[in-house]
Amino acid sequence: MNIGEVIKDKRQKRKLTQMELAELLKVTPQAVSKWAMGDSIPDIDRILVLFWFFEAV
Repeated sequence: MNIGEVIKDKRQKRKLTQMELAELLKVTPQAVSKWAMGDSIPDIDRILVLFWFFEAV
């Protein structure tokens, strides 16, 4: 499983749309889509925020 698949899986488990996740992270929905498709990866700052957000209770 690559990072895009993990982001997509965690996002869907939280019942968030790509638009909602993009708004939370202050990125474009296209960026979230590219991550999910494996066309790009988030920068390290976003990865840390994603980790915190998805692993928080």
